[in-house]
Amino acid sequence: MARSFDKWMAEGINRGFCGPPVCAVHDGNPTTEAEDAEMWDTGVEAGVEVCFHVIRMYPDVQTKIAVEENHPPSIWRNEWTPKLRLVDMPELNGTAE
Repeated sequence: MARSFDKWMAEGINRGFCGPPVCAVHDGNPTTEAEDAEMWDTGVEAGVEVCFHVIRMYPDVQTKIAVEENHPPSIWRNEWTPKLRLVDMPELNGTAE
């Protein structure tokens, strides 16, 4: 039996593979002091460009589709996960009986 997403994510957090989920809008990005200094104190003026990676967790397939329709980088930067093919999902492509 496959693990649920919640159990998989909890395992990653418990084993130290990632931090806990936070809201980038309300909590800010989880950074070190050095990263903050690089981004804000010396960033643009010094010609430093900091790249901060974000992974969006989708509660369901419909949200995944909506995000991808609104945010093209979520599609063209995705080299790690299988591409969702609506043709394989009758419940989403309108062909379900």
